[in-house]
Amino acid sequence: MPSSFSSFTYKVEKDDQFLRLDKFLAEKSPDLSRTRIKDLIQTGFVHINDQPTQDVSLKIKEGQIIQIEIPPLIDSTPAPQDIPLDILYEDGDLIVINKPAGLVVHPAPGNPEGTLVNALLNHCGASLSGINGVRRPGIVHRLDKETSGLMVAAKNDKAHYSLAHQLATREMSRIYQALIWGVLSPLEGIIEGAIGRDPHHRQRMAIREKGKFARTHYKTLKMFGRVASLVECRLDTGRTHQIRVHLAAKGHSLLGDPLYGKRPRAIPVLLKDALDTEWPKKRQALHAKELSFIHPTTQEKLTFSTDLPQDIRNLLDVLNLSVK
Repeated sequence: MPSSFSSFTYKVEKDDQFLRLDKFLAEKSPDLSRTRIKDLIQTGFVHINDQPTQDVSLKIKEGQIIQIEIPPLIDSTPAPQDIPLDILYEDGDLIVINKPAGLVVHPAPGNPEGTLVNALLNHCGASLSGINGVRRPGIVHRLDKETSGLMVAAKNDKAHYSLAHQLATREMSRIYQALIWGVLSPLEGIIEGAIGRDPHHRQRMAIREKGKFARTHYKTLKMFGRVASLVECRLDTGRTHQIRVHLAAKGHSLLGDPLYGKRPRAIPVLLKDALDTEWPKKRQALHAKELSFIHPTTQEKLTFSTDLPQDIRNLLDVLNLSVK
């Protein structure tokens, strides 16, 4: 655990038994607000007997050991930063950008600056919608740090409400392309599986009975023998790491995925060399290729598409050369 974190451990006594977890921690940590405690529980910073829990209302039991980790607070108001943006479309209501791999969407512990939000504040000024709070102004949906591709941000509250509603009702379409190990069977189909925090690994998500419903449509676009495949994925829901979790659960994780990836033992030498030397570290081969939605003001359907980034195209070239 980083030295900048604070950690406190409590043992549940007889008088505390059957208290709600959030109430117990509020009594033990009076300097923390109930909102802050709830956020820490739901983001995996609270453990009971060394197992993470996200259940705010869980009734605790005598003898349990409860540990709470408190990451440092970041500045609640991100500062504008001159970070280049690949802008595909912009008007008074919204902006569509092609996010590069490696760019974090909004400030968070470990990434307090240098994010897409900092770049948008610099580019758009004070026009961004603030519905998601000061740390996520304009952000309607997000991409993982190492996932590249299309995102839309809202410049005003009307646009934000409209785009968020389209996202929730699946009127907003998001299509991804991914390079995966092996070949899916069948080649086209639907993956359903509720997703929640992995109880054994705070940074990972997993298919869990008590998770949130998630559905991914997939279609195989190209096979490279039995070594790898280029797959198109369309989301009905937008859970954290959804595509990565669903494909890994089917036994076909993404090439380069540091959390869910499992490289086969036997792969072509050219591909192994490319992954070991040229492929960016901690970068899953996933790109948000297409985005479509109804414009909040004009009611026109807008569709945007981007080419795969150069690093994924390089891997495709290697696969074409090494798998005949």
